[in-house]
Amino acid sequence: MKRPDLKELNHHAYKALVAVSASTRSLDPKLKALMEVRVSQMNGCAFCLDMHAAEARRAGETQQRLDCVAGWRDYPFFTERERAALAWAEAVTDISVTHAPDGVYRHLAAEMSEQEIVDLTVGVAAINAWNRLMIATRKVPAKR
Repeated sequence: MKRPDLKELNHHAYKALVAVSASTRSLDPKLKALMEVRVSQMNGCAFCLDMHAAEARRAGETQQRLDCVAGWRDYPFFTERERAALAWAEAVTDISVTHAPDGVYRHLAAEMSEQEIVDLTVGVAAINAWNRLMIATRKVPAKR
C-alpha cells in the first residue's frame, strides 16, 4: 500500500525540517555525515543511509570508514572528536535507555565547543526525525 508523501502533503513541515537540518553550520560536513549515517544505521533507515553515505563521500570521507562506522569503537581510524560525537549521537538516539549520560557528555565537552555540541544535538534530533518520517512513509532510495 502506498503511503502519503510528506513533501507533497505538508510542504511546510518538510521545509521546516530541512531548515533545522541546515542550521547545524558549526559542524564539519564529514563529521555531520558520519553522525547521520550512524544514526540512520541504528534506526534502519535505508533512504537516509543511502543519502548521507553519498554526502559523506562527496565531503571526502573514505569508503573504509563508512563501512566501519557501525563499529567505530573497535577501529583505530576514528579520532577522539569523532568518537565523542558518535557516542553522543548514539546516546541521544537511544535516549529512552541512555538518558544522555553525564560521562558521554563529559567526553563530548572535552572535544567540542558549546556551539558544536548544540549543533550536533540538533543534528541528531533532525536525523532521527527524518529517519522516522522516511521509514513511516516507506521512502526508499532510488536504484543507482
